[in-house]
Amino acid sequence: MTTTAFETLKAGQQIDGTPFSPTRESIRDFCEASLDYNPLHLDDDYMQGSFGKTQFGGIIMHGMNNFGVITKMLTDWLYPQGGVQRRLETRWKIPVKPGDTITPRATITATRKTEKSQWATLDVQVTNQRGETVAVGEAMVEFPPAA
Repeated sequence: MTTTAFETLKAGQQIDGTPFSPTRESIRDFCEASLDYNPLHLDDDYMQGSFGKTQFGGIIMHGMNNFGVITKMLTDWLYPQGGVQRRLETRWKIPVKPGDTITPRATITATRKTEKSQWATLDVQVTNQRGETVAVGEAMVEFPPAA
């Protein structure tokens, strides 16, 4: 009997993603691709102001770019094994600025077989080069049974 990719999964197993270093250009590109031209991502003068108790001191990367970095990690891992991403929820903890390097990682927390499919739940985390957590979340992935 052949072991499937799903059967090799264990709680605690880690999936490492590709580091990403946003630049002013990649942030502008994301503005154009997403049609989100919020001055948070474009205008250093605007970002010198105070936002309640927060002061960023310069432009920041779109939070949704973290979502993309996490999705890339999941699909790079899943697709070669026949798996698919079904759900991803994230929360942004601290801003990412040009010059930072962020790295996603996921940890399998549970696996489950149902009558129709096979599922894994993962905790996801994105950290910067200082080891600070910039985003966290949870993903659910599916490994459809072989036909």
